[in-house]
Amino acid sequence: MSLSPLDNRLHQGLLGDPVIAALLGEEAELAAMIRVESALATVQMRLGIIPQEAGGALVKGLGGVTVRPEDLAGGIARDGVIAPAFLRALRAQLSMEAGGWLHWGMTSQDLTDLALVLRLREIVQIMDRRLAALIRRLSDLAKAHRDTLCLARTRMQAAAPTLFGLKAAQWMAPLIRHRERLAEVRPRLLVVQIGGAAGNLSVFGDQALAVMDGLADELALGRAEPWHKGRDRLIEFGQMLAMIAGSLGTIGGDLALLAQGEVSEVGFAGAGGSSTLPQKQNPVLAEIVQSLARYAGGEAGALLQAGLHLNERDGAAWTLEWLALPPLIATTGAALLRADEMLAALRVDADRMQANIEATRGLVLAEAASFALAAHLPRHEAMALVKKAVEATLGSDRSLLDHLAAMTEVPVDWATVARAEAMVAPARALLDRLIARAEAHLDTNLTAG
Repeated sequence: MSLSPLDNRLHQGLLGDPVIAALLGEEAELAAMIRVESALATVQMRLGIIPQEAGGALVKGLGGVTVRPEDLAGGIARDGVIAPAFLRALRAQLSMEAGGWLHWGMTSQDLTDLALVLRLREIVQIMDRRLAALIRRLSDLAKAHRDTLCLARTRMQAAAPTLFGLKAAQWMAPLIRHRERLAEVRPRLLVVQIGGAAGNLSVFGDQALAVMDGLADELALGRAEPWHKGRDRLIEFGQMLAMIAGSLGTIGGDLALLAQGEVSEVGFAGAGGSSTLPQKQNPVLAEIVQSLARYAGGEAGALLQAGLHLNERDGAAWTLEWLALPPLIATTGAALLRADEMLAALRVDADRMQANIEATRGLVLAEAASFALAAHLPRHEAMALVKKAVEATLGSDRSLLDHLAAMTEVPVDWATVARAEAMVAPARALLDRLIARAEAHLDTNLTAG
């Protein structure tokens, strides 16, 4: 039994992300902790802090240790952190001399935070690749529908004609910014953490900075001061994840609305079925992406609460961070996977889009009509005339432009106004600019190094 659908085998294909789940799992955490202890010993041996022979035995011994998560559970429940039980398990497999130098000068939070950062490095790379793939998919969708007319809708109402390609490009634009943000947060996030018991590295004396910088270099992390209480690095990352998930949820929400039976402008290959209604083609992936986005937003709020970190170490805030950050990472990773699957399954019905424009009987051309009239009449008179024509159209089966032609002798070329194509030239220019932006962006390796 699982307490969360995120790691429930029944829901893996719906809500899961097995790659990121593995990086957040116990085995990956323990392996990262062993890597940290080995790197610390290597640096301290290099600086002469621990004897060469004992240090060499320690590094060699750490290469062959095994630690089982179930053997640590009792100790963690007692101590509130993983390190004491973990270190006991390691020392039981090391010589007495080598084990005596294990974890020398480090504290539990150093070990836990560094093990997290090492795994976040891989997670950042995974998310970068997934974002890039989504940007490419949306850019291709935008190009494929550069000339596909559809309705723009504001506040759930038909507003004016636009291009479906522009809608796709506008879904894409935030993802470009998110990928840039991911590159920007990377050097702040992927940094060393070692402060010792009180966060001041006191046990290392005049070699404190050399130990800190050496450990950073050994683990290929950025150099940084101890950040036991400065959790802004993780909070910034978490809020960025929530923004990524939110942008994906917006795409899912838009597509779910477009897939409604009364609209039917898009559909999905292999859409979900109903247990009792054979006609149903449920937009499951679009719904799931929205759910994941909303969940991520909630966890981001909890992570902000964990930023209230008192004094040099705060066990309550730190524990809340453990509760909030992993599911936030997992849901964002899953949202990226499901969004890619959703867009791969997307089917666009351009004919239905055109039919829905025509079904408005020209009401979505009201803005264009008012501007056409304003070329011949004062602006307020043009608006008043269009509003009167809108009311007449709503009460009849004639089109807006037919009513306007009958209401005024102003020499407007109503046939030209009726061509929605004439209204979308700016949309096409915007679309082309966004596609060019995407192509330039995808040619840049943002997370190198």
